[in-house]
Amino acid sequence: MADETATATGIRVQIVTPVGEAYNETGIELAVVNTQGGQIGVMRKHVPVLAALTINELIVKKDGQTDSLAVNGGVAEFSNDTLTIVADSAETSDVIDITRAQSAKERAEARIAHAQDDHNDAELARGRVALMRAVNRIHVAAIRQGK
Repeated sequence: MADETATATGIRVQIVTPVGEAYNETGIELAVVNTQGGQIGVMRKHVPVLAALTINELIVKKDGQTDSLAVNGGVAEFSNDTLTIVADSAETSDVIDITRAQSAKERAEARIAHAQDDHNDAELARGRVALMRAVNRIHVAAIRQGK
């Protein structure tokens, strides 16, 4: 259950991945998640929500500051002023290695080209997901750098 003192001025946002907790903050004024049904803004006292996420940016606003996180799929559940995200992977903008993300993008593009040449639909789908993840990470890191 949500910490009552934390939710008096906002919500708690928790992100859990297979490797552990990626984010856990209280006092969030607004969280914007990208679901398969569209973008949803969540604030204190929002109605309960359960939604599948897309590979996209998560925006959190707290104390006049806006932070972006790269969230790569998963599920979001909001109830009792707590937004819990169970994601395949997630990174805050300050831990994203832009060089590594750029390399991943290049590998994904090569994988897609190879899959198209071989007419391998399964490999093509995996390559497209890898590309979307890399582009998401690059986008979130660029926001931090003011680009």
